[in-house]
Amino acid sequence: MKNKQTTKSILMNSFLVLAMLATASCEKDKIDPVAESPVIYSKQSAANEQAGMLVIDTRRVIAEAGNAFKLHNIGETGDSPADTDASSMRLFEDGVEIGPAHTNHDQIRRNGGGRFSHWQGELFFSSSDNSDPRTNGRTYTYQLHRQATSAAPGLGALIPLPLTGPIGYAAMNGMTTGGLGGPVVTVRSLNELRNALESAQRLIIRIQGNISGSGFLNVKSNKTIQGVAGSVIDGVGLLIYGANNIIIQNVTIRNVVGYSNIMIKEDAHHVWVDHCDLSSDRDHGWEYYDGLLDIGKRADFVSVSWNRFHDNHIPMLIGFDDRNTDDEGHLRVSVYNNYFYNVSERQPSVRFGTVHCFNNYHRNGSGYAVGATMNATVRTDNNYYENQKEPIKTNFNARPGYVSGTETNIYKNSGQNRITTSASSWTPPYSIRDLLNTANLLPSLIPASAGATLIL
Repeated sequence: MKNKQTTKSILMNSFLVLAMLATASCEKDKIDPVAESPVIYSKQSAANEQAGMLVIDTRRVIAEAGNAFKLHNIGETGDSPADTDASSMRLFEDGVEIGPAHTNHDQIRRNGGGRFSHWQGELFFSSSDNSDPRTNGRTYTYQLHRQATSAAPGLGALIPLPLTGPIGYAAMNGMTTGGLGGPVVTVRSLNELRNALESAQRLIIRIQGNISGSGFLNVKSNKTIQGVAGSVIDGVGLLIYGANNIIIQNVTIRNVVGYSNIMIKEDAHHVWVDHCDLSSDRDHGWEYYDGLLDIGKRADFVSVSWNRFHDNHIPMLIGFDDRNTDDEGHLRVSVYNNYFYNVSERQPSVRFGTVHCFNNYHRNGSGYAVGATMNATVRTDNNYYENQKEPIKTNFNARPGYVSGTETNIYKNSGQNRITTSASSWTPPYSIRDLLNTANLLPSLIPASAGATLIL
């Protein structure tokens, strides 16, 4: 009898809770304070865990009205009457980003189509085709980039970028996940590395020890390449030729003669290069080592983050030649939180592409730092240029390019910008509100965190 009464009590309490959730009302201009239990999320898959995503448990989703559905207690406070653009949320349906965000709730109800609003700790959203997200069999995930962490001593309050997944272009038009879902293999020799990189299989490749050689290795699609602490690739470059969905992380590559340390080209797309250390030296001629990271020939949706580019004349080129006019509409690249030092120029140099450079620290450059030519569009946000002869330049090659955001940068002991075109009005197609650190923090923040500093 006691067990029956207990069961009956549990069922009655569950019914009351569901009734409260179903009748709760929340509009963008009025909130009913309802005390509720936190949302329970389904177990993270490996892919979502690395991408820094939370998976929505659709069992907790409630039909709101029209095309709108609601999820309570989502996490951060989100938008509010005082700040209707405060939320950093990005919402994905089966890995494809949907939106727009910050949408009025009436528009979500009427129009749907993936619109959503993260409003005072709750999510109001619609599926891309206005089907019921509880029954359409799709997976809904989200990211919140504003993650509180402790600041390093003397740095003040920092807004760190997440280390668990790319932001910027490599997270657009789908998410770059590399070899997630495939087996982990550890390689210790050049042949083992070559065989793993050229495999058609989805793989997470761990590099251990010192691997040396010459020339380059072809990287096939759906690979994550990670350097175990202390590992080095000496003399051998990585070529991403027409492949896609590739992550190169925590890898040290140095002294590649005749080739770039990493080259991304021929329609390659969705590539994330993160926390790598790329170098050669400046004792040889400019043609001896080539660059450190070159992107061209219609490559697209690339993010380059938290890397060290050093001791090289021409570290980073985006767009190989003035004659490659078919690069127009491609070469979309995000370059953020990188450390360029003891280099000559190309930090990066851009032809034709659309490139967002933010929170980079450029130190000791004997030529120009960021170059925009051949109608390229480059936005600079909160970068720090120190001891740079020409921080930003447009007046070289056959035609100039366009830049913006120059007033947000810090220029210390540096020459004048050489900008010959009017400021661009272009802004990146993703929110940067919660991604930027104050430029004056970069000389302390970037050297401490950039490069092959991850413990894998």
